[in-house]
Amino acid sequence: MTCAVAAAMVLPATPAAAIDQVNTQKLRQAVTVSGILGHERVFQRIANQNDGTRASGTSGYKASVDYVRRTLAQAGYDVRLQKFDFNFFQELAPAQLSELSPTPTDYQTETFEYSGNGDVSGALVATTDIQVPPGAEPSSSTSGCEPGDFPAAGSEPAVALIQRGTCTFEQKAANAAAAGYDAAIIFNEGQPGRTDLPGGTLGNPQSIPVVGLSYADGAALYEQLAAGAVTVRVATSTASEVRPTWNVIADSRGGDPNKVVVVGAHLDSVLEGPGINDNGSGSATILETAVQINKLGLKPQQKLRFAFWGAEEAGLLGSTHYVDSLSDQQLSTIMANLNFDMLGSPNYVRFVYDGDGSSGTAGPQPGSGQIEQIFTNYFAGQGLASAPTDFDGRSDYGPFIEAGIPAGGLFSGAEGIKTAQEAAIYGGTAGEPYDACYHQACDSIQAPNNNLSDQALAELGDAAAHAIWTLGKTSTGFYADGSRMAASQAVSLDQFDYRGGQLVR
Repeated sequence: MTCAVAAAMVLPATPAAAIDQVNTQKLRQAVTVSGILGHERVFQRIANQNDGTRASGTSGYKASVDYVRRTLAQAGYDVRLQKFDFNFFQELAPAQLSELSPTPTDYQTETFEYSGNGDVSGALVATTDIQVPPGAEPSSSTSGCEPGDFPAAGSEPAVALIQRGTCTFEQKAANAAAAGYDAAIIFNEGQPGRTDLPGGTLGNPQSIPVVGLSYADGAALYEQLAAGAVTVRVATSTASEVRPTWNVIADSRGGDPNKVVVVGAHLDSVLEGPGINDNGSGSATILETAVQINKLGLKPQQKLRFAFWGAEEAGLLGSTHYVDSLSDQQLSTIMANLNFDMLGSPNYVRFVYDGDGSSGTAGPQPGSGQIEQIFTNYFAGQGLASAPTDFDGRSDYGPFIEAGIPAGGLFSGAEGIKTAQEAAIYGGTAGEPYDACYHQACDSIQAPNNNLSDQALAELGDAAAHAIWTLGKTSTGFYADGSRMAASQAVSLDQFDYRGGQLVR
């Protein structure tokens, strides 16, 4: 989203105010774990009938779209499908990376998303600006960020050795291809937390194979080059093509159309699995909340817009398409975005997006901090602890905060490791991932797996229903005179290393 669009939103002079206290008990009682799991069972059956996946660009995703659309229409919502095209990518076989000479060695590697397809054997050539040992600060290496970083490739096959750093993987790969290289290896930068084998996305389809390498292995190859020529083999098996996908958008029949609360969750899984926690849990929770609001005959003061995003796993593409498609006038009606991405992690923590920036990057103010308080105050009132989690570009709030729209939401944890302190507070197992099946086939409720915590769904599901109805029913909104929220700041996604679940740099 451009700064010009964000600047088009006029700032009212009225100061920020605390959100109204809203009685949400009736809705919370109606949104049950049983109801959420009913939708999850449908998602599982859809995946079972469609090669084990609900990824955008597949028949499993389209079946998920049809189910959500039908359920919302039957519940009385005005539903539309927003179609868009995207670059579908699939890895057909694992990547291979080997040193052929002088010391034959097979390396652990990984294909970057949108890597080109190919099998290349050639001379390894290091880019300039590689830092071994690494710089003191992360993202300090500019290796591969400029066309001049690449020595002349020559007429024989050549493979570029590039270090992770300041610019995106896409920029590094594109510069390598433009310089005449036949393949590229991107190794991690080397600071704490940046040593393992990196995986990520190149953003758009590339013409050459691009694979990752750990810092230790990349540094060893770089040091070998100082002693003489090194020949390597890089092989990838990938396919990429443009395919259609859809967002599902459902508006409440009531509510002020000039004060819209967008309640979002991504509907797609990764290709590797059915996505029952990521993000069937978020999708099922907001779907059940929408159904129960109408079943109870509740009338919102703001218009509630339930949005189920496509192609989040490919880089927040559905939510980005939605925000980019809005006219200035339409954008000005969006009061807030609530985002629910993973609410049922088996080894969960009650994470709340850090709207006020007390532990990281703040969302647009005023608004994002007040949304955070809705959740934290609710949990405190229930005698439950919660913890802030950074806005880091990993989910669909991204395009909204970039447009200056206040945002917030919940997250139960992904591949991160639960600390001993967290285990003492929330239970579960220290030293283990919040979700050990993150982005895997076992993200499932089909025996022998059950990759959901019923307790997490109960606690976070109630908090989600509470926040949705609080923002939907508040009289004052974010301002004491009831005026609509407008941007006081936008948050650029360029500062983050992630776009969706994939690293971009």
